Amino acid sequence: MTTIGWLQIAAYFLILILITKPIGIFLHRVMEGERTWLTPVLGPIERWIYKIGGVNKDEDMPWTVYAAALLAFSLVTLVITFGLLRLQAMLPFDPQHFGAKEMTPDLAFNTAVSFTTNTNWQAYSGESTMSYFSQMVSLASHNFFSAAAGIAVAIALVRGLARRSAAGVGNFWVDITRSTLYILLPLCLVFAMVFVQQGVIQNFHPYQTVTTMEGGSQIIPGGPAASQEAIKELGTNGGGFFNANSAHPFENPTPFTNFLQMLMIFAIGAGMTYAFGIYVGNTRQGWALFGAMSFLFLLGVSVAYVQEAKGNPMIAAQGVDATTRTMGDLGGNMEGKEVRFGQAGATLFATVTTDASCGAVNAMHDSFTPLGGLVPMANILSGEVIFGGVGAGLYGMLMYAILAVFIAGLMVGRTPEYLGKKVEAYEVKMAMLAALILAGSILGGTAIGSVAHVANPAYWNTVGGTANDLVAANVNNSGPHGFSEIFYAFDSATGNNGSAFAGISVNTPFWNLALGIAMLVGRFLMIIPLLAIAGSMARKKRVAASSGTFPTDNALFAGLLVGTVVIVGALAYFPAVSLGPVVEHYLMHGGRTF
Repeated sequence: MTTIGWLQIAAYFLILILITKPIGIFLHRVMEGERTWLTPVLGPIERWIYKIGGVNKDEDMPWTVYAAALLAFSLVTLVITFGLLRLQAMLPFDPQHFGAKEMTPDLAFNTAVSFTTNTNWQAYSGESTMSYFSQMVSLASHNFFSAAAGIAVAIALVRGLARRSAAGVGNFWVDITRSTLYILLPLCLVFAMVFVQQGVIQNFHPYQTVTTMEGGSQIIPGGPAASQEAIKELGTNGGGFFNANSAHPFENPTPFTNFLQMLMIFAIGAGMTYAFGIYVGNTRQGWALFGAMSFLFLLGVSVAYVQEAKGNPMIAAQGVDATTRTMGDLGGNMEGKEVRFGQAGATLFATVTTDASCGAVNAMHDSFTPLGGLVPMANILSGEVIFGGVGAGLYGMLMYAILAVFIAGLMVGRTPEYLGKKVEAYEVKMAMLAALILAGSILGGTAIGSVAHVANPAYWNTVGGTANDLVAANVNNSGPHGFSEIFYAFDSATGNNGSAFAGISVNTPFWNLALGIAMLVGRFLMIIPLLAIAGSMARKKRVAASSGTFPTDNALFAGLLVGTVVIVGALAYFPAVSLGPVVEHYLMHGGRTF
């Protein structure tokens, strides 16, 4: 740990606070159709889109129609992407002639689902699998679509909480158009130009073979990376143009781009909290959510940084006098990290990308210490409500807010209320259904992945293989770390994150299908109950506040909200976490590694 490292974390958080209010104001104006400085240019384009799409922008959809539109849009774009990936050999911009042999049906399904659900899990190496056309059209377009859909759902839920006796929650086609046209596209254009200036590549050149200083040869990839990098971070998508993702110098060349990428990942998620406050007529409500998210974020990054700075005590024990030198003197754990970013830049990035539903990485989480790796794992297990993905973080945290006021209502013996509306059995059931769906997918998938023979292609070639052979061959590590790799895979897929403990080989039919299903469950079977809550709350009248009303715009509620997130997560996942990183931590201090 260094003072500079802590100052970097503090500077990041300070800048995040400063940009939250202006972004929130802009989000609210755009989504409600108010005039902005972009309206003179983009207004005619917006109206043209509605005209050719046959959209009545004044139609107010009930939650069922809104959900149906979301599902139809996602299904159609998923099918189109699957087809484009399978046909990439017949499409232009393929200078390396990758064709279709690299994109098998199961991998194409996994990839199409991954980008449709804003997960961007990658079971492939981008520079050896995807043509430029696939990167630009099949994947980058989904980076916009899925992010815009997340913003739309969050705004629909906010409208349901803010409106009085309304039948609808907005218009999905209008919401997704505005979020794409006014928010994502202009910002990504600016950030892409900044990235190009900093050294991120943007070209259509075929790969170059060069002679190294040692006399060997090396292939240098090319491609339109900067344009995808911008939406990858701003839309909390995370799908890297290259396999090394944001650890690759062509995607993330400088400390400035590293800092900017982290800021982009949180920017819209943080701004959504302030926009929420404007919608409900009390910005303190938004700051209460921001405060709860901030506490969990700062707690996570502090634990991760401290653990990575301490490193592995087994290294310190080899020829080092523990009375005179500490792990800080040895540099801590630098395995899997870029020296140009260091431990602070790596742990901050790992915390940010898993707080949000963004799978971008600039270090290998699989190489973190057990408790350092627990932080990104736990961030995803929270439902990624710590600022979260664009829209997804807000609607996830509002789910916990409903549970928190229900608990508070039980404490004071009153019917729980949130924002002046009674929270009744229906809303609590829908919120718990969403939480249980996530837990069921993560834990159920991990159980199946840990024991299913089909999960391990090498098993079929193992004569007299046992369950131990299965685990050892299925992942690169045995014991609790091997379990953590499987657990993290289903955690990341269901949580629509996309990062990985990369020691697991997942490009097989079983893993591609299993994780693809987990992504669909984590995205849509969570969204539907929350839209049902939006529809129910929109129809309710406001109740006048009284002396017994529990305030939800102060530090006390923010603390209760944090407690709810932690307790629900602990009740669901503590046994599994104990079998993985917790056991590994104690075994590491006992002299065993995996």
